[in-house]
Amino acid sequence: MADQRRSILCPNCRMLISVSERRCPFCGLGSPGAGWRRMAPFRLFGDPALLVKTVIGANIAMYALALILDPRSLGLNANPLRLLSPSDQSVLVLGATGTIPIDRFQRWWTLLSANYLHGGLLHIFFNMAAFRQLGLLVIQEYGPSRMFLIFTLGGVGGFLVSYLAGVPLTIGASAGVCGLVGAVLYYGRSRGGVYGGAVYKQVGMWAIVMFVFGMIVPGINNWGHGGGLVAGALLGFLLGYHERKRESAFQKTLASICLVLTAAILGWAVATGIYYRFL
Repeated sequence: MADQRRSILCPNCRMLISVSERRCPFCGLGSPGAGWRRMAPFRLFGDPALLVKTVIGANIAMYALALILDPRSLGLNANPLRLLSPSDQSVLVLGATGTIPIDRFQRWWTLLSANYLHGGLLHIFFNMAAFRQLGLLVIQEYGPSRMFLIFTLGGVGGFLVSYLAGVPLTIGASAGVCGLVGAVLYYGRSRGGVYGGAVYKQVGMWAIVMFVFGMIVPGINNWGHGGGLVAGALLGFLLGYHERKRESAFQKTLASICLVLTAAILGWAVATGIYYRFL
């Protein structure tokens, strides 16, 4: 048994082990006691509630900054869906994606940053409410690292599809949220049984309502939604869920890389946005 005076919880499987172990005897993680494994990204994935709050907080911060960069957008709009809507200039410099930023300025990194920008108060409210509910469900069935991978790569996949479809400018976490929807649909269909069937039917109704709403309301990026849905289902299949296999050390490391890359891209977007606005 590990000496509790020199013991830690394995960053991967959360089992109690000696800090001097070269490899976790339970899950095989190499160097579980290394200092870099206790850095912020790894700690964040150990607290699912904090992970969800961090993603929501980043979205709110980027939305607020988009409004601050162009205060004229604070005026009320007759269309409630456009209430407190940032200007196109604000979201463009902060990382909106589409054919304009990619083809004209080669800003491929916007495929990721656009997942953290929103076009109005109701836009961000509904997206974050959906992310919170779906994110916690995906964490329960897939784990926090795989949830973040699905949200991030599902968003990139959705925006890549909309770019290939010729959408000029687009933003919103709904591409990543649709990635979570796709992963949950795959889970429910794959697991089956009473619980799996209930999850599949409930989230399936969400998907139907989302696409009907997208067909009725102008300006909704249905290409991004559809691409995110397909990407999420594919990622759910490739990554697997808890009942088939536990989160691996590789998946947690990959999620940490995505988290650091996201933070770096958003930091760059903020810096360039402030530079173009005030300098």
